[in-house]
Formats: sequence, C-alpha cells, structure tokens
Amino acid sequence: MSALTDLTIAEARDKLAAKEIRATELTEAYLTAIEASDLNAFITVTPERAHEMAEASDTRLAAGTGRALEGIPLGIKDLFCTEGVRTTAGSKILGNFTPTYESTVTQNLWDAGAVLLGKLNLDEFAMGSSNETSAFGPVLNPWGENLVPGGSSGGSAAAVAAHLCAGATGTDTGGSIRQPAALTATVGIKPTYGRCSRWGIVAFASSLDQAGPIARTVKDAAILLREMASLDLKDSTSVDRPVPDYEAALEGGVKGKRIGIPKEYRVDPMPPALDALWQQGIDWLKDAGAEIVPVSLPHTKYALAAYYIVAPAEASSNLARYDGVRYGLRVEGDDIIGMYEATRAAGFGDEVKRRILIGTYVLSAGYYDAYYLRAQKVRSLIARDFNRAFEKDIDALLTPTAPGPAFSIGGKPDPVEMYLNDVFTVPVNMAGLPGISVPAGLSETGLPLGLQLIGRPFEEDGLMPIARVIEEAAGHFQPPAR
Repeated sequence: MSALTDLTIAEARDKLAAKEIRATELTEAYLTAIEASDLNAFITVTPERAHEMAEASDTRLAAGTGRALEGIPLGIKDLFCTEGVRTTAGSKILGNFTPTYESTVTQNLWDAGAVLLGKLNLDEFAMGSSNETSAFGPVLNPWGENLVPGGSSGGSAAAVAAHLCAGATGTDTGGSIRQPAALTATVGIKPTYGRCSRWGIVAFASSLDQAGPIARTVKDAAILLREMASLDLKDSTSVDRPVPDYEAALEGGVKGKRIGIPKEYRVDPMPPALDALWQQGIDWLKDAGAEIVPVSLPHTKYALAAYYIVAPAEASSNLARYDGVRYGLRVEGDDIIGMYEATRAAGFGDEVKRRILIGTYVLSAGYYDAYYLRAQKVRSLIARDFNRAFEKDIDALLTPTAPGPAFSIGGKPDPVEMYLNDVFTVPVNMAGLPGISVPAGLSETGLPLGLQLIGRPFEEDGLMPIARVIEEAAGHFQPPAR
C-alpha cells in the first residue's frame, strides 16, 4: 500500500468514509512528513490542534455523521487569520500576532470537517512571485535544489506538491495561486472576485485579492472550492450567488465548447517549450471535441503596468494600519512619529517598503490623475476586452500560466524582471474573472509548466471539465525524491 500522504483528497475522503483509514493516522502521517521536510513550507505547525481535530473527525465518522471534508488535513496560507494560532503574513511586523477570530474561508473548512496542520509560508504580505520576500526565509521547490516555488502562495504550492498536506488555501492578487501552481505541478484556482469571502484575510490589495485552493488534482481543487466559497455578510464584496457542485461539474465534457486563444499572450520571445505546450493544449482540447477560436484582447499589454500602480496604491492604504500602536511589532521612538517610523522600518521588508512607496507616490495629489486614475481606466478597458470575447460565445480562454519554469533562489534580483512572472495572470485579477492553472508538461530541463484557463464571471464550474481534459491528457507529475 502506498503512503497515506500519497492519497488525494478524493481518495482519502472515500477511505475515511468507508472506515478503511482513520483521520488520526492520516493526520499523523502528514505531521511526520512535515517534521522530516527541509522545504521551509510551514511557518507554524499545529500538532496539538491537528490531533484534537482529527480525533473529533474520527468520532463523527464512526457515528456516520462525517461532513464533506471530514478528517482531511490541510495547510493554511499564513495570510488567513486563525483563532488562537499565530498569523504572521510572512512579516516581522506581525511575527507575534495571534488573532482572536477566524477568517470566513477557514471557518468554512473547519465546519466541513477539515483538520488544521499549520500555517504555510508566503511572500511578505503576499507581495512577491518567488516566496523569497518572507521574513521567515524562502521556501524551496520540491522539484529541484535551490529552486523557488513561485509566490506569493509558495508555501502552499510546495507543501501540496511535496505531500506535506492534502490540500491548501492560497490567495491570488495578481497570480499568487496560479503561478506557484504552475511552477510546482499542482492545480490552483483563482475564483471570481467575490466568490470567496475576504473577511479575516490580511489585506494586500482589496479590489484584487481573492482566496482559492491549491491541490494535486482538478477534482481535489473542485472539492475544496465548494467548501471555501460562500456568501459572507461581513464582507461587502462577497456576492450572493449559489455555489455550484464543482465536483459534479467535472463530468460536463468539452464537446462543442468554444475555446478562445488570445493572440496578445504570445510574448516575444516566446520560450520554445512554452509555445509547444500551448499548442499541445490546443490540440488536446480540439481532439476532445472543442472548437478553437482566435480572439484579441488588445489592452493586455497594459495590464502589468496598470496592476503595478493599482496594487501598490491599495497596499499603501491597507498597510498604514501597521504602526506599532494596536498590535504587532512596536519599536519605541522619541515620540509617536518616531515610533511609527522605527516600527515600520524594522517590521517591513524591502519589497513591502518598495510597494508602499510606489503606492503612496501614485496616490499623491500631484500624480493621482496621471497614474492611479489612468490605471483604473485601463483596468476598465481590460475587463471590456474579456467581456467582448465572451460575448462571441467563447466558453473559456486558454493561455500559458507563467512565462517559464521555476528559477533559482536569487536568480531574479531585478524587481521589474520578477514582476514579469505575472504577465499572463494579472489580467484575470484586473477583470475579476476566474482562472485555473493545470500542470501540462515539463520544460527542456524537466521542470513543470502549466496552462491557464480563464472563464466567465462566476462560472468556475464551466472551467472544471475543460481543465480535466488537459489534466487527463498531460498525466500527473511528481517531483523527484529528495
């Protein structure tokens, strides 16, 4: 029998329900794997909480009252507030913060019976594409020595890929679920903005942030998303729409569906392996009965520049609350202004400081119209491009997820070069659309590459059968043993 940690969520769920395994032994298997790991994927491990939750799950399973995720051990990105468990956002400034409340998404998971293994590493305040900006050190990609796992949900993606948890939560502001999923051969879903509550998630850019799952298979991601999504009256951006049965939607098939191929996503120069993979994805869908339709999204070329105005602007506002007064780190100064300055200087890392400075600049009186207002207008044009494409009866768009495979730690010291990792994912956030990254192949050096599907608003279920076709055609990818 293979290791318990090799079971997918769907397989573990069925075995738990059939009483072939117990939640406590499944949880212990994952805790043992975490202890033996050198990936630095977890900031905080919660063995006592995990055992307590697993024992309660075994009691319910024995009584026949198990819920949708009963006994499934999960990792939680350390951006989600967890009651009584340290929540750092990957930052020194929140290094000693223990919330007295639970985020809505994680509460939904616990209400479904999931087990908390611990809090996963991330780029500081979710600002990064490599998980190198964390105050707790970089996460290693299980696919190779000294490789980044992507970011900001790098700990989530690495932990899922290395079988340190059955699944994980992530957040996606400009690609922070999909890009690390592509770099680790996992499945990542960024839902429509408003599908999952943002309440209790440490904010980066409020009009862009969205929670979603990272899992080993499309089916597992569908199972997790069904439980994560909900209406939440505590979140004014939460949308009151029925949450579909995403797992059931996997059986929908793709015959007759129209798949758009946006020409603007063909960057110059296009890496040969990525170009070939994109064409392979087109062929897989065509062979499954889909119709391939060229489309144009003319404002795509402005998306990255507009994003790196809008996101830092919102970050500069959201992060103003970290001043040493109410919670988190406090560094004393000669007066209150001195305390503010000393606390923020010591508590924030370089990338966070950089984005606060950019954001404050573009919101300043002399530059608001020239930068921030113009970026918001561009954002509207990007959303309009997608709307026009979907008005032509396009069911989904197919693109690469990331411009290349995982790179070495320290391999992209130029911030602008690092920002280019989000070139294919940012437009989805700017338009508030759902997107999913699926492992689809390997680079010339044997590292994972992903393909991205973009859907209509609140039609994540429509992406599921298309993603499954790609998954089944590509096969599953497992990192080499460390």
